[in-house]
Amino acid sequence: MRLSSRLKAIVDMVPPGMKVADIGTDHGYIPVYLSLNGISDYIVATDIKSGSLNKAINEIKKNKLSTKIITRLGSGLKVLNLNEVDIAIIAGMGGILIADILEKDKNIASTIKRFILQPMKASDYLRYYLNKNGYRIIDEDLILENEKYYEIIVAEHGHEIINDNIFYEIGKKLIEKRHPLVKDYIKYKIGKMRRIIDEVSKSHNNISLIENILYKIKKYEVLLNESEMPDNCRND
Repeated sequence: MRLSSRLKAIVDMVPPGMKVADIGTDHGYIPVYLSLNGISDYIVATDIKSGSLNKAINEIKKNKLSTKIITRLGSGLKVLNLNEVDIAIIAGMGGILIADILEKDKNIASTIKRFILQPMKASDYLRYYLNKNGYRIIDEDLILENEKYYEIIVAEHGHEIINDNIFYEIGKKLIEKRHPLVKDYIKYKIGKMRRIIDEVSKSHNNISLIENILYKIKKYEVLLNESEMPDNCRND
């Protein structure tokens, strides 16, 4: 089966041979792909909505994988058993909701080795939560699909020092690996903030907000310069 660029980037983060849970599976495309391509032979597909889970069940049946993929109806990680899976995929939700899922089921989350997270919004909130709650980000990816950027965050249990809050908004790993889309993404974020300034400038009561946004833009511009800097200059 052929996946969208966003979903393909997510499954590419799954090492072969791992037990996987897809939380909020919706149509079940990720579990089906993982099974059909021999990436995982133990997969749990879950969703809080029966309608969405039924879509996944139909997709699983269509591909004759009913004996290979477990489906469960329920919220967050609660539907999993302790030590049942190695990896949990939580994609297509807001960053606040993803953080809430991890927070509510800490006992189960503590037994999962890796999390592949794809927030639709509030990625800065999610990165902050991960950093303050015993997770470290080991990799990130950035996808442009249908003129929209999608961030994919891979986290494991551990500790990470974040020396600048700007890295909650732009993943540090994207800068370190010099991701091919990161420059355009930073420019997109700067443009978005400039449009906010244009809007709030119409009111005379938002001077402090404008100052905060301008400060953040300067931070973004520093990252942009770093991402454009040749490797030999970065190591001097």
